[in-house]
Amino acid sequence: MNISAALLRPRLPLRTRLLSTSASRRYLTNNGFFRVSDEVREAIHSRKPVVALETTIYTHGFPYPENVALASLLESVVRVNGGVPATIGILDGVARVGLDPEELIRLTESAGKSTTLKLSRRDLGYVCGLRLAGKKFNGGTTIAGTMILAHLAGIKVFGTGGLGGVHRGGEHTLDVSADLTELGRTPVAVISSGCKSFLDIPRTLEYLETEGVGVGTFADGRTGNVDFPAFWSRESGVKSPTTISDEMEAAAIIYAQEALQIQSGLHFANPCPSDKAIPKAAMDMVINEAVRQADAQGITGKDNTPFILHKIKELTKGSSVPANRALIESNVRRATIVARELSVLQAQQENAQSQGIASAFIPPTSSISPSPEEEIFQSMSTPYSQSTTTVLQQRRSDLVVAGALAVDFSCDYSPFLDATNSTTPSLQTSNPARIHQSLGGVGHNIAKAAHLLGSSVRLCSAAGDDFTGRAALSQLENDGMQTDGIVILPTPHRTAQYVAVNDVNKDLMLAMADMSILESLDPSTIQSTYFPTPTEAPPKCVIVDGNWPSEALHVWFRHAKSLSAQTIFEPVSTAKATRIFSSSEPPSTFPQHIIDIATPNTYELKAMHARCADLELFSDPAWFKIVDALGISPSGLRVPLAATIGSDLVDAGIPQQSIQLLPFIPAILTKLGPKGVLLVKLLQADDPALSLAKEAQYVLARNSNGDGESNVGGLYVRLFPPEIVLGPGEVVSVNGIGDTFVAAMAVSLVRGRRMDEAIPFAQKAALHSLQSQESVSFKLVELRDSI
Repeated sequence: MNISAALLRPRLPLRTRLLSTSASRRYLTNNGFFRVSDEVREAIHSRKPVVALETTIYTHGFPYPENVALASLLESVVRVNGGVPATIGILDGVARVGLDPEELIRLTESAGKSTTLKLSRRDLGYVCGLRLAGKKFNGGTTIAGTMILAHLAGIKVFGTGGLGGVHRGGEHTLDVSADLTELGRTPVAVISSGCKSFLDIPRTLEYLETEGVGVGTFADGRTGNVDFPAFWSRESGVKSPTTISDEMEAAAIIYAQEALQIQSGLHFANPCPSDKAIPKAAMDMVINEAVRQADAQGITGKDNTPFILHKIKELTKGSSVPANRALIESNVRRATIVARELSVLQAQQENAQSQGIASAFIPPTSSISPSPEEEIFQSMSTPYSQSTTTVLQQRRSDLVVAGALAVDFSCDYSPFLDATNSTTPSLQTSNPARIHQSLGGVGHNIAKAAHLLGSSVRLCSAAGDDFTGRAALSQLENDGMQTDGIVILPTPHRTAQYVAVNDVNKDLMLAMADMSILESLDPSTIQSTYFPTPTEAPPKCVIVDGNWPSEALHVWFRHAKSLSAQTIFEPVSTAKATRIFSSSEPPSTFPQHIIDIATPNTYELKAMHARCADLELFSDPAWFKIVDALGISPSGLRVPLAATIGSDLVDAGIPQQSIQLLPFIPAILTKLGPKGVLLVKLLQADDPALSLAKEAQYVLARNSNGDGESNVGGLYVRLFPPEIVLGPGEVVSVNGIGDTFVAAMAVSLVRGRRMDEAIPFAQKAALHSLQSQESVSFKLVELRDSI
């Protein structure tokens, strides 16, 4: 979906929205039998995309620990596509909407136990009520059970595998799944791959029609009236009642259904992905044999479906399993995009209300500009297609970011009320935590922040040919970002992952990163793989993160300098900050340096300095020549440094370490957390700061030795304290704030801002991400006009 399509979404009138709001007041609040997690409750309240997920597939479909892996997979599908997963199940007789990781593991571990039940609508009162009698059951919710609990929580979209239906011979046995009757009375939209093809599909559709359930099938690129899918097969021989073009149409139907207060559900059928689907003819033969064996052995009732599923797996020699996994993943992804499109509609209609629009379906005109909230969702919903080469050529990439694309896990310590250690997690044991998963990686975060700030940016990275990699590419496209710079590597290469463990104040305690995929690329191919052809405009700035190995870093920076691009090095970590200083390739000194700016924190700065000392780079004659040209007084800089930036930083040696690194990197911005940012910069001989009165206090040394060859003018040192310092309770997440800072600074410099203007703007941008659960806050779009 492109921006123009997003702008053409209809706006509903105020009266319609009010009806929808009044209908939502039925939602159940937390009580002794029903609990909605904090994350899901907040997401529903703020109209974020929320997707319900069932749990019967974990308790009665897959054994432990395969069910844990599947649960993690499906929740990841939701998160990387911009949604919030709400996995629904029963633990100890309490219905829970939004299981946290520990609760999900408890439920999946209980699979197969007599106290773990398969729960539909009829069972909920039983398992919850018996808790009061001292009998605590766990349970996986079926489609019907999940629907009713999702509706009670206020969730409108549910992604699952296959719908129940009318069994063959159901006209005599009355064996009809409760999923169908639930769809007739609970207003939740269910996205599945139709019903299992061993069921009676024509009678299933007839039953849904009798129940008043709207049924449509996603066209999935096809034209005309398409078949209702048959789970493993894309065709069933039965035409779908309606055809849905895309997720936006599905969202519009859900919105209208709710506005009209129609109290029945919707079913959107999503065909199994074509590369995993089993042809109908082949599947029909397998199903007929499985049904024949079930009849011959007298398998009926609740045992019928498990028996037939086992026989199908056996008769297809396991080929039904990858098809099953692929369609579930596809359904959940599509459900997330539908939920996201529904959030777009809701945001647009609320904006329409605020503008006083009270007439029905007014199409937007060129005089109606989107609100900041709409711009956010439009940017999320504007995919970039690799095949559209003309668009790529038209989109000049002023900024190239080379670095990691990863899945991030943020683990925030959340101690119990009676915990003796209320601030930091304990070592060598399990700790209670709030775990958030999102698409990240330093390179990705920088590129995304620059994109949200309105810059044309190309992310250059690598991903594995795995689920995580495919989901990451999909998310980039949905965010409207270029994906032509992402190289896909085959198995056994894995898409990068990052795990951060934070204390109760959200400050980083420990992080683990698997970024090895970038190290598998041949450095000699970087230039031909990632950089623009002669027909494309070169970038103005290239940012490279420290996840690349040493040789690759030098290739990136040398070629960027050959294009006359400004270069920025983001060290990433203490272990990787030193990679830029290689014993096999000593760094060039100013003015032949290859890195213009580095953005370490204090720990990374210390590691970089120590590495140079170990390599004896501070004894090199070329280094001495530049340091001598700075014009530092024989009495030293301690007094002027302390007067300018404070004695604490001087005592810690931070400015001194930066000054010693200037011959190799002439501008170093050290991130000091709540203390701000320290800029230590080598001034060129013609720098305006040398002659401006307002800058005199920051020029702590001037070149007075008459050395014009080095082009060194002096030393600039300035501390930029933050405008606002948040208290511990105001910090939502520290993950990504440094990346946001780097991106905002680079965008400002590319737009022609001076360094002293770019840094305060970058600090303001970082504040947005500090107050966001996401590594990069979508609110950055609000800063576009202020760059």
